[in-house]
Amino acid sequence: MYVGIDLGTSSVKLILADRSGEIHKSVVKKYPVLMKKESWSEQDPDEWYRQTLIGLKELIAGEQDAIRGISFSGQMHGLTLLDEDDKLIRNAILWNDQRATEEVDYLNNTLGMDFIMNSTGNIALTGLTLPKLLWVKKHEPENFARIKKVLLPKDYLIYKLTNRFVSDASDSSGTLYYDVEKRRYSPTMLDLIGLDSSCFPEVYESYQPIGNLSNEAKAYLKLSHDVKVIVGGGDQAVGAVGLGIVQNNDVNISLGTSGVILVSTDHFTPDRQSHFQSYAHANGKYLVMAVMLSAGGSLEWFNSQILGNENYGTLFDKVKKIDPEQELFFLPYLMGERAPINDPSAKGVFFGISMKHTKYDLLRSLIEGVTFALMDSMVLIRKLGISVEKIKITGGGAKSDFWCQLISDVMDVTVVTSQHDEGAAFGAAILAMVGCGEYQTVENACSSIIQYGKEFYPQIEMHQKYAKKYQKFTQIYPTVKNLFHS
Repeated sequence: MYVGIDLGTSSVKLILADRSGEIHKSVVKKYPVLMKKESWSEQDPDEWYRQTLIGLKELIAGEQDAIRGISFSGQMHGLTLLDEDDKLIRNAILWNDQRATEEVDYLNNTLGMDFIMNSTGNIALTGLTLPKLLWVKKHEPENFARIKKVLLPKDYLIYKLTNRFVSDASDSSGTLYYDVEKRRYSPTMLDLIGLDSSCFPEVYESYQPIGNLSNEAKAYLKLSHDVKVIVGGGDQAVGAVGLGIVQNNDVNISLGTSGVILVSTDHFTPDRQSHFQSYAHANGKYLVMAVMLSAGGSLEWFNSQILGNENYGTLFDKVKKIDPEQELFFLPYLMGERAPINDPSAKGVFFGISMKHTKYDLLRSLIEGVTFALMDSMVLIRKLGISVEKIKITGGGAKSDFWCQLISDVMDVTVVTSQHDEGAAFGAAILAMVGCGEYQTVENACSSIIQYGKEFYPQIEMHQKYAKKYQKFTQIYPTVKNLFHS
């Protein structure tokens, strides 16, 4: 039996699975996000550890003798700092914390995007780890002077459970002090930080074992034998493993509150134009990631604020009856936008409204607008030389046959849904299996374990209609974008 642990932003999820991928039990333990100031987001790492231990004990009760391995997925980018006595220096600063805007401006505009890209493979964003370190250096110099260990969230759990100071390539890719292509810490970025290299953990591949549970952890969990710990990875990469996104040009679109396009690639594929994120993958290869901020979030906003929380199944039944050729458009930039326009000032726009339109006409244009915005990124992904023939859809939007078919028609690809909804915890369990030798590679494990659901195929006539409509959609943002900055 294998344990997968996903250290999320609001909770830790733990699952117990056998080598076939059957999940025998799952446990969720919650903890709070601390927001001391506007745009700040922090957590107590010891609360991560306490809730994980409690969850582990509950998860494996009665199954202790069967447990062979444990692996991890973790919220990325979080800054966790220890002093020379291995005591926490401060709360962890999380991925969604926005305090480091000045540091990002310095990195991208003073040092320059080309310099950052050449050193790491990515540009600076407020969520990444390096800008947070520079913020601590400037605003909390007494804390910065005490730093002896810099860890990512899941790595703190591993340290507490094994006494091993380690990380992995996929999670390290999101720090901005790791050179993704060369799979090593960037000397120029470490010099910029001003910390000795000994402050940063040894980096493994996500499927590699790094030791066993400590005697203290074994005693608490009532384990009488050694249990391997496999390092795991960042939640995006490990979640991709849980969906079988591991072969070259495999693509996943996650239709949650945000919309995430993940592409697995055999070779490092940096994007110097729209600045998609290029990370190491949990299978030892690479990922390209494009994130739009308001995908399902646009739908949630319209339903709650305009429609009064109608049943989503009913809404999609009404929407699919509306003429797809109506000249009505929606820009889904309700929280600004990342991929591919990278414009935090962008706003949502309905364009083409007339007296004939109903709230359901607006809703259809909204769903189409989200899909067209994802298409914007897909066009650029294809320009990177990535061939996209099939897309695996996950998230809440994947429950809608209408939306799955719409994506198939707009993007002219086959769309498939997944039968697995355990997320990154499931991917972590698969990594544990590989690290324990149940499967030779991550790819072997996924081909044996992952199962898929419905398939949707592009309809030629509908694709041609949407292609004309999409071309008009692409003209709206360039026409109005200057109005967002006046």
